[in-house]
Amino acid sequence: MAEPDSGVPPLPTRSHLCDVLLGDAGWYADERVEMEFYVNENTLKEKLNIIFIKNHRSSVRIRLFTLALKFLSCVLYMVRAELDDPSEGFGCWGCEKKNFTSHKVLNYIDWGPIIWVNRSTPLWACQVVLALIGILETLLFNYLNYKGNVWEQVLSVSLMLEVFISGPFIVMIFWPKLRNLFIPVFLNCWLAKMALQNLIHDLHRAIQRTHSAMYNQVLILICTVACLMLTFICGFQHLERAVKHISIFHSLYFCIVTFSTVGFGDITPNIWPSQLLVVIMVSVALIVLPAQFEGLAFLWMERQKSGGTYSRYRAQTERHVVLCVSSLLADILMDFLNEFYSDARLQDCFVVILCPADMDGQVRRVLQIPLWAQRVLYLQGSALKDQDLDRVKIDQAEACFILTSRNDVDRTAADHQTILRAWAVKDFAPNCPLYVQILTPENKFHVKFTDYVVCEEEVKYAMLALNCVCPAVSTLITLLIHTSRGQEGQESRELWQQTYGRCSGNEMYHIRLEDSKFFKDYEKKSFTYASFHAHKKYGMCLVGVRRLDSKAILLNPGSKYILEGSDTCFYINITKEENSTFISQQQQQQQQQKQQQAKQHDEEKELTKSPTPNGSFAKSYAPATNKHIFGHVEEMALDMQQFRNRSLSEESSEEDDWHLAKSPSLYISPPSTNESYRLHLSTLDDLKEENDLSNDYDSRGNDAGWVIDDPPNFPYIGSSPTLCHLLRERAPFCCLRLDQGCEHNSFKDARAYGFHSKLIIVSAETAGNGLYNFIVPLRVYYRPRLELNPIVLLLDNQPSKEFLEAISCFPMVYYMVGSIDNLDTLLQCGIVQAATVVVVDKESTMSAEEDFMADAKTIVNVQTMFRLFPNLNIITELTHQANMRFMQFRAKDDYSRLLAKLEKEEKEKGSNLAFMFRLPFAAGKVFSVSMLDTLLYQAFVKDFMIPIIRLLLGLDTTKGSGSLCVMHVTQSQMRFNTYGRLYGHLSASTGEIPIGVYRTENHSVMSESQISEAVKQDDSSDGTLLTRFNSVRWTNHKVRRSQVITSGDASPESQKFERWQLAKYVKTRMEQLGLPTKGYDETSEQENTLSYVLINPPSDFSLALNDIIYLIRPDPMADLPTSHGFGGLGSRTSTTKCYHEAKRY
Repeated sequence: MAEPDSGVPPLPTRSHLCDVLLGDAGWYADERVEMEFYVNENTLKEKLNIIFIKNHRSSVRIRLFTLALKFLSCVLYMVRAELDDPSEGFGCWGCEKKNFTSHKVLNYIDWGPIIWVNRSTPLWACQVVLALIGILETLLFNYLNYKGNVWEQVLSVSLMLEVFISGPFIVMIFWPKLRNLFIPVFLNCWLAKMALQNLIHDLHRAIQRTHSAMYNQVLILICTVACLMLTFICGFQHLERAVKHISIFHSLYFCIVTFSTVGFGDITPNIWPSQLLVVIMVSVALIVLPAQFEGLAFLWMERQKSGGTYSRYRAQTERHVVLCVSSLLADILMDFLNEFYSDARLQDCFVVILCPADMDGQVRRVLQIPLWAQRVLYLQGSALKDQDLDRVKIDQAEACFILTSRNDVDRTAADHQTILRAWAVKDFAPNCPLYVQILTPENKFHVKFTDYVVCEEEVKYAMLALNCVCPAVSTLITLLIHTSRGQEGQESRELWQQTYGRCSGNEMYHIRLEDSKFFKDYEKKSFTYASFHAHKKYGMCLVGVRRLDSKAILLNPGSKYILEGSDTCFYINITKEENSTFISQQQQQQQQQKQQQAKQHDEEKELTKSPTPNGSFAKSYAPATNKHIFGHVEEMALDMQQFRNRSLSEESSEEDDWHLAKSPSLYISPPSTNESYRLHLSTLDDLKEENDLSNDYDSRGNDAGWVIDDPPNFPYIGSSPTLCHLLRERAPFCCLRLDQGCEHNSFKDARAYGFHSKLIIVSAETAGNGLYNFIVPLRVYYRPRLELNPIVLLLDNQPSKEFLEAISCFPMVYYMVGSIDNLDTLLQCGIVQAATVVVVDKESTMSAEEDFMADAKTIVNVQTMFRLFPNLNIITELTHQANMRFMQFRAKDDYSRLLAKLEKEEKEKGSNLAFMFRLPFAAGKVFSVSMLDTLLYQAFVKDFMIPIIRLLLGLDTTKGSGSLCVMHVTQSQMRFNTYGRLYGHLSASTGEIPIGVYRTENHSVMSESQISEAVKQDDSSDGTLLTRFNSVRWTNHKVRRSQVITSGDASPESQKFERWQLAKYVKTRMEQLGLPTKGYDETSEQENTLSYVLINPPSDFSLALNDIIYLIRPDPMADLPTSHGFGGLGSRTSTTKCYHEAKRY
């Protein structure tokens, strides 16, 4: 085989004996060359260059030595000027000293005192030495800086000035007769200024720190003014020697008087050289100083924009947190400040804002408010720059909040910027706690190293999903994560606003059980027992617990959980226990007397007390008065003297004699050991019966292959695994399209599928990964199959293949391409058969030219659906919470105007929840994602808030932790009468913990006769019902007034005609599309109903029919034995072996 041609010469033959003996060493010995690197540094010039210039430390020392020499030379000159008196004569070249005679004639100038001076020999020797050192150093630096251009070095200002000053002293060495010649040594001040600038530059290089341009400009200005003044002082003093001798101090006085334009006239220049010097110096000052001041003013303005620097001294002596944002809006800033400073422990903490954008005008006005001006500092800079992070002293900050701009068109790019900021902060300050906000869930795993992360789309979609099955969950969560004292609406005359406002003050708190005054009595008791009795006695709702050796929080772990002293209890209350105290019986009686005296002026008769069947008066253990029904905890504490003996006597025998929860007893017992297990077995039997009854549940046969398991496909990294109802086999992609038939079926609209349950329609712009978190809570394993609603995703754009793979495993999930502004699309997707329509804010409309116009399209489209389908439950997400007032807008509704006035009043009082009285928000019909920001802010003082909210929304699942659900109050539950009795029944029978009530009231007009009759039949003693009917009278007046105003523009006949036209239009479109009109509700909207959420109402709160109770249901699989097939939750078990909580009411 022939070798290919190569340009490389062949290796030499190794035939010599030395090559054989020495090997490669001998072969390459004649070809090796010894190299020496950095040869240039061996030259004399390079060595000097390293010492004088390149070496930072030696250069700093040399510059400092030069500055000291120049300063010393100026001091020696002033010493000589003070000691030299021309009246004693002066020495000249070759002449004896003469007596000095002052001349009064200005035209005659004796130049002798100006040219010659009296310089002593020691002083002359010192000046000669300084001159030699100075001129040699200047020549050396010019030689080292020489780059080939000689004239550039010769004509440099430093060399020319040094030669002019130091050259004559060198000449004096060889020509002694010139020793008394005047030399302007004071000009060395300008050389000292140059040396100082070089010193600062080298000092910055040596210590690797740079001062701001503002600092350098101020230093240059100070040095320039000092040099000008020294030149003027010394020059004027020397020229005036020809007339009279003045001291340096008097010359300084004249200089200041002249430059300040005061001009007293006591010292004036007497000869024309002095006058000329004054003219020259003033002219130079007028030219040089304004330019310096202009540069300083420009830098000052830039410094004001950038915010300066948070000093290290303040960082060491004061507490501060850093807020990093890409763009800051006034609403976001106000939400942060109001929520952050709502805690009393943070009043002395400072907030440093780091933002790369210029300060907005609205933000500037906010920061000028005295409440924030002294505690908030705005710095312009980037978190990616170490110098900016050092400016805010982030390494000494207690926390760093990193917020993402949700108004950006590209939300993924906004998340990427947030991720880089988080990485930069973690790299610069590893010990600084990070609180990060992320928009899209697929980017969350990049910031898992941070202390706290809130993914906006995760929480938003989970909350909207729960809103479909648990009404107004968004309002419930929003009120929980906002700080309030429960004072909103207390001046209103409507009872529902007072009650709703007081309940809004309930928040989540935590305390160790052994440190608690309220919970320590329940050590070694069951969780449900402690929760009920704590609510009955103190008005506190115990919802969760955490073991000492565990980080997992358990919501309602069930009746088998026994509390320990080291457990951390999580409870809902109006305030934390540390701010509470017991009220003595005497104080409570005084409060009751004051309340009774305040009611004496009422014209109504005093209600008589009516005894209850057990012989005691109907009085709540929580405060029952209208004014203090919720108040602080001290107002909600039990009357210890009234029932302590009775409570202790009953608790002593509670372990032996307990009634099961079939009776409405207020006292419950911990269930027996095997009761929970028997409950599981019974629910398994119920599940089998349900499976037998639901064989024909889906017309496409999916019911035969349903299982409970973890979803096989996760759309993004970091999604929490959750047991869900799944299909045994994936649905083909063609079958997921609702409006198009395929080879498997020919259905083209929602009605053709024949669903047994009403639909849930979700309108979104794109099929993002956040929609996955909307589906999971609606398909979670503990929801009964018969209660699952079909889900239709109405998307503006075609979903991706990856998204379809993720949702194809869920039963009854479909999609359709279209928009809510098209009536045909709404009818095809089944809006007539829908129970709920969820409208998600579109990303493309979030960045409008006018901020609050971002919701314009969404609001108008929802209003159109509201008019066409008035009884449809529409849940809307908005970008700005201020736009909630436009939802279900009625221009002629006087009651809405009253609510708007109430909102303005609450804003003026500084309330963080002024929008809460808007009827759409109170009813859970509207939600703004900006309300979730406070969840991240509260995590700074309540580190448990994010895990608890995620557990409530079903985003995280923990074995043994309960879930949020609802229960409708039916006629059978009305026997419990009050919220406290129902609390006891639920905690004893099913182990469920109520946390709130969702109430819908008929806001209709009542007659005066009805009011009087109800007052006569009232058997309460606190006047609550009386206050309620007084409120109704006031409401009746307002409603009648609204009817009068409305009747002028739209009579009932015209309203009915308009309703008939809209219904006819919808039916016509349905007929043209081939859809049956049966099922379309033609009735008009119910204008006289309102709904609201009450968090943790008191025990004596009266229940009403159709109230919805929010419950935390215990985990149905917590105590199930593994022998029944539930030990391995990851395996695909059949539906006959799947466990769920049976519907009990």
